[in-house]
Order: sequence, then C-alpha cells, then structure tokens
Amino acid sequence: MATTHAVRDIFVEANGLRHHLIARGQPGSPVVMMIHGLAGQAHTFDGVANRLAAKFHVYCLDVRGRGESAWGPPDQYGFDTYVADLEAIRQALGLQQFSLVGTSMGGIISMQYAPKYPEQVTRVVMNDIGPEINPEGLQRILAYVGGAPQMFADMKAVVRYYKEHYAPMVEHMPDDIIADFARYNVRKSDSGVYVWKMDPAIRASAAPPPSTEPWDAFKAIRCPVLLLRGGTSDILSESIAQRMIDALPGTQYAEVPGVGHAPLLIEPASVKALDPFLAG
Repeated sequence: MATTHAVRDIFVEANGLRHHLIARGQPGSPVVMMIHGLAGQAHTFDGVANRLAAKFHVYCLDVRGRGESAWGPPDQYGFDTYVADLEAIRQALGLQQFSLVGTSMGGIISMQYAPKYPEQVTRVVMNDIGPEINPEGLQRILAYVGGAPQMFADMKAVVRYYKEHYAPMVEHMPDDIIADFARYNVRKSDSGVYVWKMDPAIRASAAPPPSTEPWDAFKAIRCPVLLLRGGTSDILSESIAQRMIDALPGTQYAEVPGVGHAPLLIEPASVKALDPFLAG
C-alpha cells in the first residue's frame, strides 16, 4: 500500500498577489515544482505528487485565478505574468533551484521560465505540450473552456461535465475518482449550486502570447528536458514532438499509450519515464 505523505497548504504574497501551493515531502530534499493546465488547479497532481514526495520536496502551484490563489486583474492572465509570478514565488519560498513539471499550459510556463532563469532550473518536464499546438485540439479546449456552464446543480452534474469534456484524461476512471478529481475545481455557492473557482475573466478571452517566441524559448533551455506525450493526444502531435527532439538534442521522450491530453503522470509509462528523469 502506498504511503500517504502529509499535505501542507502554503500561501505566499508574490508579484502583488496571494498564491496558494500544496507542499509534500521533506524540506531540504530536491525541489519539484508542478504547474497545471489552463483550467486546472494544484490538486490535479495529487497522485503523482504523493509518490514523488518520498524523494523530493514537492510543490503544486495554483496558478493565479485558479484554485485557492487570488484572482488578478483581467488583463494579467498571460504567460509573461505567469513567469513573473513563478519567479516571485520561488523567491518568496526561499528556493535556490527546482525541477519544473508542467502539464499543458504549465509546460508552456516552464518552457518560458527555464531559459530566462537558467540558474534556478535543474530539469524541465513538458507534459503533452510543445511550442506548437495541434489546431484541432486547441479548438476543442477553447470551446469547452469558453463555453463551460456557469453553475451546476450538484456534484453529479459536475462529474457528468468532466466525463464529457475531459474524457481523454478521465475516461478510464470510475465516477468516484472523477468526482475527487473534479471537486477542487468548484465550490458550493451561497445559493447552494456549484460554481467554478476559476476567474471568469480567464474564460472570456485568449491569453496574450508570450514575449519570447515559443520555439526560441524551447531551443534556449539549457537543462535536461523530458517530453511526455499522450499516445492519443490531439494537442501534441507526433510530428511536433519529433521536431522538438530534433531542435533540442538530448531531449528525452516517452509516449503514454492509450491516454489523450494529458497524462496524469500516474500511468505506468509516465512513472517509468518521470521518476528516473527527476532523480537524475
């Protein structure tokens, strides 16, 4: 039976905003910072973070406007702001170095941060994301993020929504596990219905592009990189993954069979690739 590691909720003031992180593991161990996707939050990583906490000091970040982190100004939900947040959070926590594990949007944040702060980053894991996104997958995500209902009558309705729109990630899970996965994305309002924790401003408009062109940022990473791809992903195509490997020699690559966007990093293929990579 897997050991359950104590969870510590941490709040820090950084870059003018109150940010929430979930910490696990022994302080003083090598640090892993995990960053979720566009409509996610820190609990997305509960399974993998609990496993990694046996060897690492693991932080899972609620990116601004999500989870328990504060909402920012509506025009400050772009990658340059997220990168500035991450650096300010690192300083606030007193961390010297960390490995970055980024799923989807979190991978883009990591890709933009690593070349800007090369002395602080020891390793980068890009989970099912690259400098280019498959247009079909991008439209799918924008459609369900922008067109999401504002409220749900009960948790059963929330679970139905996740089964329909997050099928590539959760279709192999039983309903109770999907409910556990989904419940951190919503809260019960004063009127008794469930509403999103995510700032509606994030859904209202697309994030401005980063100031550093994505391919330039990726090719400028100087630490080891692990690229993970869901075997049936509609976000990271096989051709883009191959271009990434060619563009940055030494990039490690692993495919997670039977999983779409994005692997939860608890699948056997994910574990086989991720754990030794982070251990170095």
